Amino acid sequence: MFKRINESEALAKFIANLSEFMSKRRGLPVVIGIGIVIISFVIQIMDVYSDSQLLQLIGVVSLNIGILTALIGLLLSDPLGK
Repeated sequence: MFKRINESEALAKFIANLSEFMSKRRGLPVVIGIGIVIISFVIQIMDVYSDSQLLQLIGVVSLNIGILTALIGLLLSDPLGK
């Protein structure tokens, strides 16, 4: 199964295109992550006034996704070049 994935031309082209796109926009994942964290903050503020479990879940999940996105963006910014 992994041999088929390893030899996939479509996957190789996707990775090459993604790498080229990200090398020109190295700070984009960090900015997206910060935006998600800000959205999470607003959701958590709304949760204080409405006391909804769904808003609380969305706030926590979006906070973690935002932080992970920003950290991965920071880690990838160096290998992608200057």
